[in-house]
Amino acid sequence: MPQITLTFPTTVDLNVSCQVGDTAYYSPTTSIAGFNTSAQSDIVEIGIILSITLINGQWVLVCDTTLTGSQLPTSSDFISFSKDNTVNLTSVLGYYAETKFVNSSFIKSELYSVGSDYFESSK
Repeated sequence: MPQITLTFPTTVDLNVSCQVGDTAYYSPTTSIAGFNTSAQSDIVEIGIILSITLINGQWVLVCDTTLTGSQLPTSSDFISFSKDNTVNLTSVLGYYAETKFVNSSFIKSELYSVGSDYFESSK
């Protein structure tokens, strides 16, 4: 499958949860009243992210893609990604979990609420 290389300067904050195996997308943007906007109906799948590296002060993402020619994203397009929900589950796995809460502030603080989610996986 063909590959595409996307580069971003380090001044752009690459989302810390973006990882290899995620699916990259782009949507064309338009400027309206000084704001860049894009429509949800214009989102185009780029492909699966194969690698994320920092090279010469730039983030470099390499993706598998089936896009060609005029379908490829431009430098003004908005790039986003999504997780594979079969791999990145939201529930705690296993029989035991432990948490630690630390207040590193010098100001008195109160914890309002703590919640958890679990399901019985075996008996």
